Amino acid sequence: MDILDDILNTLDLNGALYFRTDFSPPWSVTVPVLEGAARFHLVVQGQCTLTLPRDRVRILNPGDLVLIPRGQTHILSDAPVDEAPPLETVLEQVQYDGNGVLTVGDGDPNASTQLVCGHFTFRQKADHAMLRAMPDHLIVSAATRAQNSWLDDILRLISRHMLSDRAGLDASVKRLSEVMFIELMRLSIESNEHSQIQPALKGFRDPQIGQALAIIHKDLQNPWTVGSLAREVGMSRSSFADRFADLMGQGPMSYLTDWRLQKALALLETNSVNVQQIASQTGYQSPAAFTRAFASKFGETPTQYRQSRS
Repeated sequence: MDILDDILNTLDLNGALYFRTDFSPPWSVTVPVLEGAARFHLVVQGQCTLTLPRDRVRILNPGDLVLIPRGQTHILSDAPVDEAPPLETVLEQVQYDGNGVLTVGDGDPNASTQLVCGHFTFRQKADHAMLRAMPDHLIVSAATRAQNSWLDDILRLISRHMLSDRAGLDASVKRLSEVMFIELMRLSIESNEHSQIQPALKGFRDPQIGQALAIIHKDLQNPWTVGSLAREVGMSRSSFADRFADLMGQGPMSYLTDWRLQKALALLETNSVNVQQIASQTGYQSPAAFTRAFASKFGETPTQYRQSRS
């Protein structure tokens, strides 16, 4: 089983494109907070200044991609600025209706900045150590793209599609953006410690902790304990627990419980299985034990959650 695929499928990764831009200098915009989402901006043409909270400034060049995993507010501009008008204000000023290119300014078209902007959402209450461990932004430069042909090909396709006027391209770009996110996560996990993109979770690459993660994801129904997982990967109980917590940011039983409940969230959104079956499939000894754990984590019972989603 590919653990990363299991995680992103369970968390219900969905890409959404919100526009392509054509900004002529001078221009600036404050992108608002988007809770429970990850934003991205791909520079197709020109240069862009990214200003993050605490006055951190990054310069983005053609071909650069920035991913902001937790949807925090940020400023995009042609040059460093201390403040910028909110995105909603800019959209109103140019009377943008959500279709076509968001055009701002009437300066030199050869000096304009063209961006592809979108975001990724996850299921309500979605959570995983991988998402929590990510930095507040990731920048993929042309140099990084050159070393990762799959990611480079995807970004080239997105750019090419967004410059075309053919029908159905929005849906195509949304799917490509989802693949892009998966490749970014894979790159974050597989890259070495000195790469520009730091590993989101070193545990995935650790031979024994990675094996334990694979075991958990493959056999969630098993009544695992710290001791039984440690034996499976050939470690002592204490060494395994310490290394797991050090690499993953939480203990093995905490990870197991969290993942069982994330799987339960996904199953509750279907009507093909009842609460008793979900409890069994996610490793709980009884529906009552499952209900208690679910309510303690999410503040509502499984039945209440299912009813709220129907």
